[in-house]
Amino acid sequence: MRDNERSAEFVTFTSNHRSDLVRTAALLCAGDEAFAEDVVQATLTRLYLSWSRVRRAASQLAYARTTLTHVFFDEMRRAHRRRETVVADHAPDGVTENDDIELRDVVLAALATLGPRQRAVVVLRHWHDLDVAETARILQCSTGTVKSQNARALAHLRDVLGALDDPIDLEVPR
Repeated sequence: MRDNERSAEFVTFTSNHRSDLVRTAALLCAGDEAFAEDVVQATLTRLYLSWSRVRRAASQLAYARTTLTHVFFDEMRRAHRRRETVVADHAPDGVTENDDIELRDVVLAALATLGPRQRAVVVLRHWHDLDVAETARILQCSTGTVKSQNARALAHLRDVLGALDDPIDLEVPR
């Protein structure tokens, strides 16, 4: 494949799917938008470098989400990583005036109390609505691990969100 074709395909993919990757990364990073942008940028770099494999994948977006999740774990493992928390004074992309910003902040704070793997399970299972097998494939673990991590994460979120002055009902379909 010529470099021009490769670059054009990658630019098209990035144009079509970057916002999805940023939303997923923001959830994985519990609302830390700067960290989420770093994770997405590292993900896009990895995707570009392995584009010949990405373009042959059954689903390029699924491949990208898997890569994004792995980049997130890699970044969380870096012991020397020191992040500054940036507080934005504007609503993030995709948030309208009708959205409940306060609820968003509460949910992101609750997600931040989960460990990285539990957070990834919750985001993949309940934000992207992936089944247990696909989540296990992305996380490179067993389906039993996904089920147990999901159960523990949801129980923890119920405790955290239920302890609020105005508890949030966390109903999850079974």
